[in-house]
Amino acid sequence: MKIVVIGGSGLIGKQLVNILRQKGHEAVAASPASGVNTLTREGLAEAVSDAQVVVDVANSPSFEDKAVLEFFERSGRNLLAAEAAAGVGHHVALSVVGTDRLPDSGYLRAKLAQETLIKRSGIPYTILQATQFFEFIKSIVEAGASGDVIRLSSAQFQPIASADVAAALADLVVGPPLNRTVEVAGPERIGFDALARRFLAATGDKRRVIGDADALYFGTRLDDNSLTAGDQARIGPTRFEDWLGRAAA
Repeated sequence: MKIVVIGGSGLIGKQLVNILRQKGHEAVAASPASGVNTLTREGLAEAVSDAQVVVDVANSPSFEDKAVLEFFERSGRNLLAAEAAAGVGHHVALSVVGTDRLPDSGYLRAKLAQETLIKRSGIPYTILQATQFFEFIKSIVEAGASGDVIRLSSAQFQPIASADVAAALADLVVGPPLNRTVEVAGPERIGFDALARRFLAATGDKRRVIGDADALYFGTRLDDNSLTAGDQARIGPTRFEDWLGRAAA
């Protein structure tokens, strides 16, 4: 089966392409680096020609509110139009748990707009919403840093290893379109502040972490339900300490 992975050179894309190739599929990694640009449509029609499945794991180069919305809307429209013209039978997209719960987040508003385009396109689809990746914990910690103090939300989230996200995507990609949204999350619910303390302890960082219910997460206030998955979510097997050990190795 020919499967085109838009954003195939990124963190999730590379892992997904490798898994699909190991399963014997013709997985094509498409990105601006390979001459496929969903914003300009350069190489897009050629890339999706004869594809049975297209997977969109591309991300915006800018998280500024206007820029990220423009990216996901323009890229989404161009990609879905190319798929419709090519007769693609299954569109799979990676999104974020909580897109419809945090309207103050410009990034999540943009992801919600992307999901809406997919659902209205008429192309059979599956959307996988994932929680935050372990690989982004350092960036989350630094976003709350000021001198020797790190102030983070005490709200719970459910972080996951990117490898577990790629594995969940691979399962959905080779299956039939579900025409609905599926969630995948890590095995543990934990506060941002509590996980930051574990991360800093493991890396020998002596800075102090303060949990604050009013601390903003990239511009928006959280509660324990904002970024945690529902009861029917798929659960990735990798625990944070196991991931840390592998990352260090």
